[in-house]
Amino acid sequence: MKEIHQMGAQGDVVFRRVKAVPKGFAEQPAAARIIVAHSETGHHHSIDVAGVKHFVGTDPLVCYLQLATVESAKVTHHRPWDTHEELNLMGGAGSVFEVRRQREYTPEGWRRVED
Repeated sequence: MKEIHQMGAQGDVVFRRVKAVPKGFAEQPAAARIIVAHSETGHHHSIDVAGVKHFVGTDPLVCYLQLATVESAKVTHHRPWDTHEELNLMGGAGSVFEVRRQREYTPEGWRRVED
């Protein structure tokens, strides 16, 4: 498992530590599983730990996570084959991470990367 202190990636999802959640992002109700990157085929990237706050805005490719009462949070890629290594977001309580889905350019325009 990789420890992420500042920046790291898990497949098509990039995690970057930032100072704070920007204005315009709303905290989501607490859930047993936070899906930080949804997949149509069911191989979501998620966090299964209490003590993490999830914030979303108008851009579906960007969200934020705050380690509210935990020192770290493990990000798991849910797929039984060809799975990505688990990441452990580090930094202690109060740390904030931007979560961004990667994009790629095609002749039709920009689109979300799918792995």
